[in-house]
Amino acid sequence: MLNALIGPVSGLLDKVIPDADERNRLAHEIATMGERHAQDLAMAQIEVNKADAKGNWFQSSWRPATAWVCVIGFLVNFLISPLAAPFGIIVPQADTSTMLPVLMGMLGLGSLRTLEKVKKVNK
Repeated sequence: MLNALIGPVSGLLDKVIPDADERNRLAHEIATMGERHAQDLAMAQIEVNKADAKGNWFQSSWRPATAWVCVIGFLVNFLISPLAAPFGIIVPQADTSTMLPVLMGMLGLGSLRTLEKVKKVNK
């Protein structure tokens, strides 16, 4: 919205301000106003992200903990249980119908994290 007002306001400066240097300075100020506002918003978001990243152990560890629960469930279902069955040991199976959507969602989000690492966006 701010960018739509820049042209008309800059046109009014020609009629209102006789000094060419002052008019050019104000026109530049008005033209860069939208970009400065966008940069200020981005910097504020960066500060929010920094504060959020400092969170406690639980906030920063829930995703790895959830991944390890899924990995252990799949380990039990597809490695430990089949290897224990010939020895007569019955190992209870984990319910993969609830684990699989969680794991697939995390892997989908994990691919975005990989993209960040490839583009060197990470720390």
